[in-house]
Amino acid sequence: MTDIKIAGYRIGPSHPSFIIAELSANHNHDIERAKKIIKAAADGGANAIKLQTYTADTLTFNSNDAYFQITGTIWEGKNLYQLYEEAHLPWEWHEELFDYAGKLGLVAFSTPFDFTAVDFLERLGVPAYKIASSELIDIPLIRKIAQTGKPVLLSTGMGTLDEISEAVATLRDGGCKDLILLKCTAAYPAPIKEANLATIPHMANFFSAITGLSDHTSGSTAPILATALGARVIEKHLTLRRLDGGPDSKFSMEPEEFAEMVTAVRTAEEAFGTVRYAATPKEIRSLDFRRSLFVVADVKAGEIFTSDNIRSIRPAVGMHTRRYDEILGKVARINITAGTPLQDIHLT
Repeated sequence: MTDIKIAGYRIGPSHPSFIIAELSANHNHDIERAKKIIKAAADGGANAIKLQTYTADTLTFNSNDAYFQITGTIWEGKNLYQLYEEAHLPWEWHEELFDYAGKLGLVAFSTPFDFTAVDFLERLGVPAYKIASSELIDIPLIRKIAQTGKPVLLSTGMGTLDEISEAVATLRDGGCKDLILLKCTAAYPAPIKEANLATIPHMANFFSAITGLSDHTSGSTAPILATALGARVIEKHLTLRRLDGGPDSKFSMEPEEFAEMVTAVRTAEEAFGTVRYAATPKEIRSLDFRRSLFVVADVKAGEIFTSDNIRSIRPAVGMHTRRYDEILGKVARINITAGTPLQDIHLT
């Protein structure tokens, strides 16, 4: 599995997780608030900030017909056009926000939702693209994004294996060489019992791809477990305060929570480590607490070693315990005092 490079960051099994703060609709149509969220992302240890590039008109149709009404979610009571009109980030803000993020050391990129958004983001020189879960089946859009040749993070919420396979094939056939698949539960917020994080290593093996998590659950449990399962990208929505409201506030982290999550993910990475079957540097001293063969009763020259005068005890400075049965019945060559580590020089 080949590493992927996004704006100087290497993403892959042997590298730290690429942590993305999702701005989404939490700007509440205030560019200064958007900047504060970006600053909180940088302060909290994020590697990147991600925007969403659409308008209500590029996502849906302005109609009150039943088709367009939202039911069964936190946005119930609105139609799709109303939701996206409220949630969209003005396109004229993008360049300023990208520049601001860059000054803070963050990679800045976006999720486009139609052809015009891709063209717009190409003019701004974004280093990568995210494809949202709902656009997993928008094959023309996926093909358009693939043709940019930029790295792509594909969110797989709601997707069947066949749907994901079609999207992956479209990307790879269309020119996308650097692909990251994000496990996602496209519910807002998502119940932890529907996270199904076991999918992450399966998806990595099935598609021979780097995997990550786009998370809408509450708290840090899912990102930490995902990291332990091999996820190398973590995406989480960030807001200043959930009480400030907004379309995405209920499933977004506040700055302190986000920073704690980043710390926990980094700790999980350290714990994950590498495949190792030998003492670590900190374990070296503990080798002394292993067992070895000791003489535990005075033995005179010519006496036979028995279970009464030799035992396997700590510390590990005597003969290896695997020789215990071999030594029983052998004869002592010299006098040996109890408490002496057994060595070959003691044997005839």
